[in-house]
Amino acid sequence: MSFPLARRVAEVEPFLAMEVTERAIALEREGRSVIRLSVGEPDFPPPLEVVEACARALAAGETGYTDSRGLLELREAIVADHARRSGVRVDPERVLVTNGVSSAMLLVFALLVDEGDEVVLGTPHYPCYPNFVRVFGGRPVLVPTRAEDGFRLDPDAVRRAIGPRTRAIVVASPANPTGAVQDAATMRALASFGVPLVSDEIYDGLVYDGVRCSSALGLSDDAFVLDGFSKRYAMTGFRLGYAISPAPAARALQVLQQNLFICANRFVQHAGIAAFADGAKSLETMRAAYARRRTLLVEGLRRLGFGVPRMPDGAFYVFADARPFGAAAHDSHRFAFDLLERTGVAVTPGVDFGAAGEGFLRFSYAASEESLAEALKRLETALPRP
Repeated sequence: MSFPLARRVAEVEPFLAMEVTERAIALEREGRSVIRLSVGEPDFPPPLEVVEACARALAAGETGYTDSRGLLELREAIVADHARRSGVRVDPERVLVTNGVSSAMLLVFALLVDEGDEVVLGTPHYPCYPNFVRVFGGRPVLVPTRAEDGFRLDPDAVRRAIGPRTRAIVVASPANPTGAVQDAATMRALASFGVPLVSDEIYDGLVYDGVRCSSALGLSDDAFVLDGFSKRYAMTGFRLGYAISPAPAARALQVLQQNLFICANRFVQHAGIAAFADGAKSLETMRAAYARRRTLLVEGLRRLGFGVPRMPDGAFYVFADARPFGAAAHDSHRFAFDLLERTGVAVTPGVDFGAAGEGFLRFSYAASEESLAEALKRLETALPRP
């Protein structure tokens, strides 16, 4: 290459969940049978009403720009939905509709992080969190969590990680890749540290066994909530998310949105309105199916010899300890790709979720029971004896 690249490019690591999936797609093109348990994408269709609302909006010419913050009707629906789920009602002026939660995350970190600043987050963690921090010259500070504790954050450990350059604490509940749900006491403690809380709540609603999620809304005047439609309403390709910001930050986020993205797609915003109005039944159908699949997958993985000390409380992932299978599993990147080539089962290497995830594999149970059963059968023939 005859020109230099920006330093930030070297700071961004490959997203291995996508790397595995892209290799799986290539194998499928070659005629291989592949079971994809590598990405968090529901195998359910979006609610019919969502698709119809999007189609109607397109047919009616709803194809232009909107207010950079999003359609007021959608922002009001977001406010009503969060009031129902969290008991806290906010001003729609604090809501910014985005092209997926990734865009919301980018905007919030752009707002908070300068060169040399620090962001505290639990690990294992969603791979993109540290990459977003590094893009803006920041430094992720990782707080380890343990499988035997359900990967729950220790507020004292978080407090010890806070320093003079700390600009945010990131919490995901339920979490990717672990399915961990932070209880109300933990959320209150994190919100009390005097540092902005960035709460990724995209999996809220996908919880099991009576577990309840606690939103950051109402816990602190400095909390940012990131949320969207991909997981609860099977709308991954719609790329529709939002941020709820503290009131003093709303204008700055709006200006960033105006410059970086202009606005979210108008016709897709109409799909979001329909999801709130008509998606509850679809969500409950998915959640009940995921609960069954979770049991099937966890029991199957344990039978094969993986370490899964606790059932995940939420989301649709099992973060399984592969180290009982010996030295090969300690390189989770190579192990995952080897299993893909040999068995046609695509799973995500644990190292994608930070060094604390090395030796683990993440399995998504956003796939049919038949697919999960077949994946377990294939893996049984290929795994070394633990």
